[in-house]
Amino acid sequence: MKIEISIAEQTLDLFDETDRLVKRYKVSTASNGAGEQSGSFRTPRGEHVVRVKIGAGLPLGSVFVGRRPTGEIWTPELGAQFPERDWILTRILWLSGKEPGFNRLGNVDTMHRYIYIHGTPDDQPMGVPGSHGCIRMSNADVADLFDRIPAGTPVWIHGDTETVI
Repeated sequence: MKIEISIAEQTLDLFDETDRLVKRYKVSTASNGAGEQSGSFRTPRGEHVVRVKIGAGLPLGSVFVGRRPTGEIWTPELGAQFPERDWILTRILWLSGKEPGFNRLGNVDTMHRYIYIHGTPDDQPMGVPGSHGCIRMSNADVADLFDRIPAGTPVWIHGDTETVI
């Protein structure tokens, strides 16, 4: 299995071992565009790997803070109570860059930037940029993807050519 994320198209494609497209999902990448620099709030490009999978078996809408489930389930009322929170829901696929100096180590390290593929409130639009750097998916879609792939799955993120590091 391997994953390809298009920042320009706002899609995540899952391919099998024969490079056959298994499923296409709509996603939401960074509202600031593509970029690797720590603190940029941009989605990093290049070769990555799913380093850690978090949240197996939890209900859809489970809330995470610091990669730990809080025991809460997201509702519109909870969202209204904490409007400043960047909601990380349902599952976390924590990404690690594979290209030293580009998306690994130093000020460009994807894993140290806490870049995930994760669920988001279902009222958030997919197919348009809106995150702080992560790749957001609907809760049902991130749970489906989580169940289809193992840790170690390669992830290639490509973006527009106008955004620089």
